[in-house]
Amino acid sequence: MEMQRLIALLICAPFVVACILYAVRSDKIRAAIVYICGPVLGGTAVYTAIKWLINGQTVELNLPYSDVFDKIIFVGDFVLMFIVIWMSVRAKKTVISFLSILQTALVAGVELFGPEAEIDYCLRIDWLTFIMILIIGIIGVAIGIYAVGYMRGYHVHHSDVNDRRYYFFSIIFVFYGAMFGLVCSMSLIWLYFFWEITSVCSFLLIGYTKSEEAVNNSFKALWMNLLGGLGIAVAIVYAVMQEATVNLYEIIDHAGNGDEIALIPIAMLAFAALTKSAQFPFSSWLTGAMVAPTPSSALLHSATMVKAGVYTLIRISPALTGNKVGQMVYVVGGFTFFVASLLAISQSDGKKVLAYSTISNLGLIVACAGVGYQETIWAAIFLIIFHAVSKSMLFQCVGAIENTTGSRDIEDMEGLSIRYPKLAFILLVGIAGMYLAPFGMLVSKWAALKAFVDAPSTVMVLFIVFGSSTTMFYWTKWMAKIMGINGHKEKDATQINEYISMFFHSGLLIVLCVSFPFISKYIIEPMVMNMFGSSNAVLSSDNFMIMVVLVAAIFIVPLFNYFFSKSFKSKKVIAYMGGANAGDNKNFVDSTGEEKELKVANWYMEDWFGEKRILAPAIAFSAMFVVVMIVVIVGGAV
Repeated sequence: MEMQRLIALLICAPFVVACILYAVRSDKIRAAIVYICGPVLGGTAVYTAIKWLINGQTVELNLPYSDVFDKIIFVGDFVLMFIVIWMSVRAKKTVISFLSILQTALVAGVELFGPEAEIDYCLRIDWLTFIMILIIGIIGVAIGIYAVGYMRGYHVHHSDVNDRRYYFFSIIFVFYGAMFGLVCSMSLIWLYFFWEITSVCSFLLIGYTKSEEAVNNSFKALWMNLLGGLGIAVAIVYAVMQEATVNLYEIIDHAGNGDEIALIPIAMLAFAALTKSAQFPFSSWLTGAMVAPTPSSALLHSATMVKAGVYTLIRISPALTGNKVGQMVYVVGGFTFFVASLLAISQSDGKKVLAYSTISNLGLIVACAGVGYQETIWAAIFLIIFHAVSKSMLFQCVGAIENTTGSRDIEDMEGLSIRYPKLAFILLVGIAGMYLAPFGMLVSKWAALKAFVDAPSTVMVLFIVFGSSTTMFYWTKWMAKIMGINGHKEKDATQINEYISMFFHSGLLIVLCVSFPFISKYIIEPMVMNMFGSSNAVLSSDNFMIMVVLVAAIFIVPLFNYFFSKSFKSKKVIAYMGGANAGDNKNFVDSTGEEKELKVANWYMEDWFGEKRILAPAIAFSAMFVVVMIVVIVGGAV
């Protein structure tokens, strides 16, 4: 009963707080509500996870007054549909609303007139749910706290944007509740409802500024995610009509045991997950989301929205092993990982680099889920955990840099380590977390590569090898720019609550790195065991000292060197420059006798890897591949 009440609180309380935030117009009161309710919600999520962990057994349950919630969800589907219709008609994009009308009609029709498909329990808590609850409750709430100070500064720098922070924070809390509901859902109908809430919320957040670009990008995100929602609606209809169930786990079991009919709803769920996780050909909605304020980007990229897609794929991964649905998923994921990494090389906008990096890393997670091996699922979960923390921190830091300097262009971050050392430290930790040892992203990529080699899958090995190489290229460029020697310390406009969130993330990332073997042994391996019935240990606690030594090499040694050099007078070494060194390693005299400041510019290779060069062919190929595979899958099962 206590677990039932806790889950009810996690799902329902954010919606109540959202209503309160929408009604409050005082910035101070609103900030106080976020500062109080956010940590309480996060603490409840952690307590719920720990409470479940003590027992460690899969729990199936209903919310109190479950019949009432069924009716609320039924009505809620129509409410969401009318919101989409109203917004589409108002923006003169009426055609988009037909997607919402069609999927709502399908779900409502099968509920009212289809065969009986009873389900004993609508919610389920297991190891995967446990991990997702922690990510949403910790990372998501930290982003909300960061947003209070950021949005205050945002409207100072963007006075042309109508201040609707009451609306912004209410949507964020709705997001929390929808994500908690989504990862706990056992019923496809409940999953569909929460899925659609996240789609509508992302649409509203992306269009926050109401500029022409923001409106267009928000509707692009809407129709692509509604297309995914239509996939789930088709899965529900097919599952009810052919399998007489809306139990997600029954469908997974049937498909995993070779039931080809059950592969069709699995294929539709996989298709929906590809749209939500911004895989090619649906990637453009996520890059378009960059027009929204930074907390929106951080929320969409780290703790919510895109994680709904990869969560769904990992959930159904036992049904993807060795069949055409899994093949569709892992080829699309591997292709996205490689191409998005190439596209990131050509970007100088910090948020755009982070966006393509997100799409790329999600592609690797998708590929791991599509293969459906124990080792790849192990890697996928670690990728989710480290990506959530690193990317949330990076988006927050880039947003703080933009508020402070007025730019988020990487070329304007020259000498950031001297100008804004605290922001530079956070940014460097986040970048290191994405591609350097001993952080989990690199270890997880190694595990995924090993699994694909063992498979064997030559195409996936090539995708990972070349995708990882390009990943290293664009992160190294950015890191080198930050460590430049030009500039002097400047006034930092970043607010204290923003730093609290960012330093919390950086500390959490280091803790996760050190505890990597323990997380593997006591959380990820039991999760894999729960999903597949057995688990091959990829990493053991014997590697703990290796992690400690690597962390020391990255953090402790540089800090020791810094303080050691401060304690003793050190001789400055004059570096070779493009001319006669002026004596400070920052300026030189050129051949004409003119003194110039040393500047180093990155090479973005737009003619080779720019969006105009490879984006359209990548979208065309992936769209054709997905369509062909779905036709083959449906044709083979019918």
